[in-house]
Amino acid sequence: MKKLMAANWKMFKTWDEAQTTAREIVEMAGAVLPEDRELLVLPPFTSLRGVSKQFKSIKGFSTGGQNFYCEEEGAFTGEISPRMLTDAGAAYGLTGHSERRHIMGESDTLIGRKTAYGVQSGLKIILCVGETDDEREKNQIEVVLKRQLDLGLEKISRKISPENISIAYEPVWAIGTGKVAGEAEIVAAHTFIRKTLISIFGNNGNKIRVLYGGSVKSSNCGKIIALDNVDGVLVGGASLHGESFSEIVLAKRCESN
Repeated sequence: MKKLMAANWKMFKTWDEAQTTAREIVEMAGAVLPEDRELLVLPPFTSLRGVSKQFKSIKGFSTGGQNFYCEEEGAFTGEISPRMLTDAGAAYGLTGHSERRHIMGESDTLIGRKTAYGVQSGLKIILCVGETDDEREKNQIEVVLKRQLDLGLEKISRKISPENISIAYEPVWAIGTGKVAGEAEIVAAHTFIRKTLISIFGNNGNKIRVLYGGSVKSSNCGKIIALDNVDGVLVGGASLHGESFSEIVLAKRCESN
């Protein structure tokens, strides 16, 4: 199973800025991408086609959409469909990101609808799950993760090909704060997610990638991707610069002391 090294650029970068960063990533990582890595960038919609063209001929490079709605087309002002994403070159789609949940007010049920529709539409989906600081303090981590996984995956075929769905564990309190979950915390959460996936998908649950996200940077990535049940990372702020994201993508696994 290849490690998925994913960059979420969120609401950053104009067209020109995105092209510059994409070219930097190609120059720094394109020729030396390890065989066990896959590189993914989720740019703003306005830059998706351009970044996709930059990556088109690079083995192991792909792009995705940060969001989409669960209809092919219609009177949904401000929304975008999976078909529009794939037309712009996207192979992946993101659902359930904490900013969609907690800022945009998306419910677990809606996220489940979007996840299923994205898969049905031919996108590889990354479903994000994670607890808030308050939920963590109340020892509700497993309760929250199970609810988000059960509802997020409720409409997904139990016979889905494992490469078409990934889970990103992103503790909300670690996103953009500089705080990183401890290694024991990451292992515990990822182990619980893995057990839940197996209970839903059977043996295929062992083959679904589980990523970690939350203040990932080049200085800690090596240790994170060496942990049990960590099959890649979803990177925010540190992915906005070609050099720093390339260092993350190429990071060597570092065993804990």
